Amino acid sequence: MSGRTTHSIAHFEAPFMLAGLEGKLPAGDYDIDHNEELIDSMSWLAWRRVATIHLPARTVKSQTSQLVAIDLAELETALKRDQENAA
Repeated sequence: MSGRTTHSIAHFEAPFMLAGLEGKLPAGDYDIDHNEELIDSMSWLAWRRVATIHLPARTVKSQTSQLVAIDLAELETALKRDQENAA
């Protein structure tokens, strides 16, 4: 299986929640990896999209960090909600 990865930064003005993560995450900038994996054995090209968030936020100095798989659509919804509430 071959794949491709792109990187972005998600900016949150206020604390937010995502499924699979315990409690609210603080406002800040979060590194996001967008991984797309080519699905083999299909008669047409198809890609499986998987997103990973880097914890903690970029501004938090920590000895430990972790990568957590998240639902990309849920992240996009949380970002949109954050932008609407900030306006």
